[in-house]
Amino acid sequence: MDDEICTLEELRAIYRRPGGGAVQKEHGSINLGDRAFIAHAPFVVISTADADGRCDASPKGGPPGFVSVLDDGRVAIPDLSGNNRLDTMQNVLDNARVALLFLVPGLEETLRVNGRASLSTDIEVRTACAIGDAVPKVAIVVDPEEVYIHCGKALRRSGLWQQEQWPSLDDMPTPAEMLRDEVAPDMEIAAIQEALESDYAKTLWQAPQ
Repeated sequence: MDDEICTLEELRAIYRRPGGGAVQKEHGSINLGDRAFIAHAPFVVISTADADGRCDASPKGGPPGFVSVLDDGRVAIPDLSGNNRLDTMQNVLDNARVALLFLVPGLEETLRVNGRASLSTDIEVRTACAIGDAVPKVAIVVDPEEVYIHCGKALRRSGLWQQEQWPSLDDMPTPAEMLRDEVAPDMEIAAIQEALESDYAKTLWQAPQ
């Protein structure tokens, strides 16, 4: 296609080069400010890719500080009960490169941490990122290589934290309806919703089974 950008030169011809703080803010380890940000973050997205480059982005959540910064600056993310697809961890086994995006409710800036990940069963690491009595069977440990604050333009444009800007949900299917259409066409919506809530209640704070 004539309008497809195929080279870096073509791309850079459209955009000016970054400079100043956009470049200078990047650093290679977790500093005191980063530690404070992570300690206040109840939510992180971890992006991975398999050996063939197929990508996955997975949300992880817990009480603020559920992601632990270990003594040497490594970041440990607990693996709590999920769907056992293990997409993220399988990708880490194939390709250690990962990217993390930390969010703090009400704060428009985010924290980006890029580095190399490994899977750990070390009891000290797992205990460091336990949530209450829920000690994960596995922790995803990230050795940071690039760390920086990302500007708040995306969250400001989206109005993510401004409830008055949230879209109405009246004209979209519920998650239960989506699941019905995808996997259980003969099941009642109410039964699917009840099953979802039951699973949340039973396994929300469990280590994987």
